[in-house]
Amino acid sequence: MPEDNSKLVYSTGSAVPRKEKPANRNSTAAAGPAKSRTIIRLDRKGRGGKSVTMIEGLRISAKDGEKLLKQLKAKLGTGGTLKDGSLEIQGDHCDAVMAELTRIGYE
Repeated sequence: MPEDNSKLVYSTGSAVPRKEKPANRNSTAAAGPAKSRTIIRLDRKGRGGKSVTMIEGLRISAKDGEKLLKQLKAKLGTGGTLKDGSLEIQGDHCDAVMAELTRIGYE
């Protein structure tokens, strides 16, 4: 059996070299808020006609997303959630969200 296809479990002979996985470098963490393009849109689909301001394209971690969501909810006095990497703010707050994100440093 060739050594490349071997699934050796135990051996008293020579050591088998391990195949190391390359380090996963997260390029999104290195890109600051000024480097990412953010999309803000109003969505009404599947919500019974109620408006939701969607903020997409933020390249931040889930923890930072929660902090930003909390800050926006407090500023706007409304509810919201973090779903699939995008922020959802209840109501039509596109202009206020754009102003706040621009103040923070997003495009």
